[in-house]
Amino acid sequence: MRRRQAGICDMAEEILRITGGQRLEGTVTVNGGKNAALAIIPAVLLCNEPCTIENLPFVRDTEALADILLALGAKVTLAGSTMTIDPRGVKSAVVPEEYARRLRASYYFVGAMLGCFGQADVSYPGGCAIGNRPIDQHIKGFEALGATVQITEGGIVQAEAKNGLIGASVYLDVVSVGATMNIMLAATLAEGLTIIENAAKEPHIVDLANFLNSMGADIMGAGTDVIKIRGVNRLSGGSYSIIPDQIEAGTYMAAVAAAGGEVLIQNVIPKHLECITAKLLEMGVEVEERDDAVLVRRCGKLTRTNVKTLPYPGFPTDMQPQIAAILCMAEGTSVLTEGVWDNRYRYVDEFRRMGAQIQVDGKVAVIEGVDKLTGAPMQACDLRAGAAMVIAGLAAQGVTEIDHVYYIERGYEDIVRKLSGVGADIRVVITPDADKAQADVG
Repeated sequence: MRRRQAGICDMAEEILRITGGQRLEGTVTVNGGKNAALAIIPAVLLCNEPCTIENLPFVRDTEALADILLALGAKVTLAGSTMTIDPRGVKSAVVPEEYARRLRASYYFVGAMLGCFGQADVSYPGGCAIGNRPIDQHIKGFEALGATVQITEGGIVQAEAKNGLIGASVYLDVVSVGATMNIMLAATLAEGLTIIENAAKEPHIVDLANFLNSMGADIMGAGTDVIKIRGVNRLSGGSYSIIPDQIEAGTYMAAVAAAGGEVLIQNVIPKHLECITAKLLEMGVEVEERDDAVLVRRCGKLTRTNVKTLPYPGFPTDMQPQIAAILCMAEGTSVLTEGVWDNRYRYVDEFRRMGAQIQVDGKVAVIEGVDKLTGAPMQACDLRAGAAMVIAGLAAQGVTEIDHVYYIERGYEDIVRKLSGVGADIRVVITPDADKAQADVG
């Protein structure tokens, strides 16, 4: 797998330096969907032959999943955006703790390993701190299928199905993308029929179902609130291409809206972007849909609007910070309501450094648009907040420097190159780590 070069980066820190005020012009190509890849990569464990995954985004999270597979004994090869995984060497159902805690999506190994081995031993997952994200609905599904699940004092999720998994009906108390996908993974090789009611409908759930079906699974209803999985004896291998990333596309749409200009965003499914497109249109941004692209143009002023995040097909929570960056510069007062997570406004103090006028009360943010934002030093606090800071920096006057770049690298491949390619003044700057340098000298 690809690794960072040793040397200066070992005693240094990366920051993004953005000089704002540049209109964006040109073409951006979107990578494959990160959220789809995060479930599809562990799903390969259910196959008894090598699988080739195409259109894969190579970001920190997918690299972490590949590292887990390697640690388990799988063979993993990477060529550009294509990853080939041979799972036949995997004999262990224990995910090493140091890998599991690197990302939230490690919990998909619980469903995949339960389906494959009848047991799983996975440390409680890590990832971005955007609110309380319990796995109770995951556990409810596993137990309905006949598994026993416990979380140890050390934070290890231990699941076991001594008599194998048996299909059952599972009603999710809340719409959960993670639980829906995890139960699908566990049920694919279970005996009999599993029905998931109140299932999430996101595009990456449909993509996971399509991947599994292409390998021999029998899954119906993905994309609706009732998913039916009829268990099969085995999955074969094959090739599969991941859908384009809805959130990456939306992020670049938001960047054009904030900075102004005209950009053709390629390798997208416009249907998946309709909820984002609708809000940009309300704000005075022009969006022209094509077969596999959207042309985004903003020449005039931005106008206020109200946004509430909801499960798909509603406005995605993963676009909430990015839309907030635009609303900071829209004429009038906008109301932003977070309908999914309970701690997604940690970026607000950073935006205030730039002159933004935002007041937060619980899950509601009231944003009073200002004439301009001013560049300032900021610190990314999670993946999407980091992307929003980039957007704000592109539109601001002066220089913005963003620390903790690794958050952004979790979900965006080549974001600096892509934005530079459409005229943004953005670059990675290596700054010495003073503490480490002093320690080395002393």
